[in-house]
Amino acid sequence: MPPIKHVFVINIENKGYDKTWGPGSAAPYLSQTLRSQGVLLDTYYGTAHNSQPNYVAQISGQGPNTQMQSDCQSYSPFTGTGNASPAQAVGTGCVFPTSVPNLTGQLNAQKLTWKGYMEDMATPCEHPALDTVDPTQKATVGHQYAVRHNPFMYFSSITDSPSCAQHVVGLDALTADLASATTTPNLSYITPNLCHDGHDSPCVDGQPGGLTSVDEWMKVWVPKILASPAYKADGMLVITSDESDGPHSDATACCNEGPGPNAALPGITGPGGGRIGALVLSRYTKPNTWSTTSYNHYSLLASIEDIFRLPHLGYAQTPGLNRFGLDVYNSGRNRS
Repeated sequence: MPPIKHVFVINIENKGYDKTWGPGSAAPYLSQTLRSQGVLLDTYYGTAHNSQPNYVAQISGQGPNTQMQSDCQSYSPFTGTGNASPAQAVGTGCVFPTSVPNLTGQLNAQKLTWKGYMEDMATPCEHPALDTVDPTQKATVGHQYAVRHNPFMYFSSITDSPSCAQHVVGLDALTADLASATTTPNLSYITPNLCHDGHDSPCVDGQPGGLTSVDEWMKVWVPKILASPAYKADGMLVITSDESDGPHSDATACCNEGPGPNAALPGITGPGGGRIGALVLSRYTKPNTWSTTSYNHYSLLASIEDIFRLPHLGYAQTPGLNRFGLDVYNSGRNRS
């Protein structure tokens, strides 16, 4: 493992591999300029449909249930009905109890730092009250934040903590945090709003949305990350999508993903969230290269846990699951 100490993750919304990374991509800055600077994982898959369970998978390894597959229209507490291997909470609902672990608890235990940066979030740690309808399912002018794209809000261990407001903040806070390596978290998890992540097209404020708005957002924020002291010293940036265009477009899977205890078909119409691709940028990756190794969101979680020497959670424990190796860290500079 290279000595990576700062990981940045950015998700865009509902874009299959060909749409984002193909020659006709409407996001040339992402698909050409940035792509030429790193390694493209061209066999990287989402793990579910719809959006919400993919985000949850990235920080916990938990698979979907029917409420999660419907994007948690109601902010309902998870009700457990049993346990299953490997480390899956069995039951229904959206907000997991403190007994269900996630990556942030692992980082806290090792005195490592983390933050979620959420564009358009009105107040830090913003989420609905339990058992109420989620009002952020549809964008409004001036508030295009979506709780379902913020996985930290689905774990009581985070939302019930007094420190939640310091950990899950608005995107604007990222600029100041990037000023020095000491103020940059070990994990920075970044979610654009419903327009800039490509979810809406057109957007409620008149912007075009889709990959066009994704590209404009990337032009502003990615250079800030790449120029930061933390990234230049020992950073890694992963840019991917939550899922493909939808369950009826592509619900394929990789990496031995199969039926879970709460959803026979994680992709609603198939076993997964479809082929989406991922781009990895770092001093430890070689520009303009690619990997054909199969990965998914559980692989990403396992790879982040490997970087920080943490045990694997949930489906990140899946036997034989591919984790980032020398196909990704391919620059030949894997020592500091």
